[in-house]
Amino acid sequence: MKHLDELSDEKLVQKIRSEEKELYREIIKRYEGKLLRYAGYLVRDEDKAADVVQEAFIKAYKNLNGFNINKKFSSWIYRIAHNEAMNVINKHRKTALLNEEIDLNSGIDLEDDLIKKELKEHAHYCLDQMSVIYSEPLTLYFLESRSYEEIGDILRIPMGTVAVRISRAKAIMKKICKKR
Repeated sequence: MKHLDELSDEKLVQKIRSEEKELYREIIKRYEGKLLRYAGYLVRDEDKAADVVQEAFIKAYKNLNGFNINKKFSSWIYRIAHNEAMNVINKHRKTALLNEEIDLNSGIDLEDDLIKKELKEHAHYCLDQMSVIYSEPLTLYFLESRSYEEIGDILRIPMGTVAVRISRAKAIMKKICKKR
């Protein structure tokens, strides 16, 4: 048997389905940080993001037999997290606020830290001003390093639409950021 780190997500899912349910912890290990970051970008609240990710893992586990192993598992689980985040946003639209906590390096140069904090706040402000239809593909592409194909799978839109939305989102972001 290959070491777990050497198994692709899809092969790992096959093993979980057929024989070793406890291997699901490896899926959680691989995706927890990524999904927390992604959900955090969407819901702008650390606690709600954690709830989104927990629900996504539960739903993914329950529906693991429905996953098509010929597709990318990462796109599938991101889609589940996306749906959960959209549920939270729609349910708590008024309370989904910008996360004020900034992860700064513990560097010596306070001015540099302040500049980084201001840039991050500015970027979050600009993203918050955009419609989710544009901020989400932009977040997936630039902050989550997802390909156009993966973004299309996650958002359930054609790759051409992904390209158009990212292009428009960049233009919108530029306009919003210039105004501030």
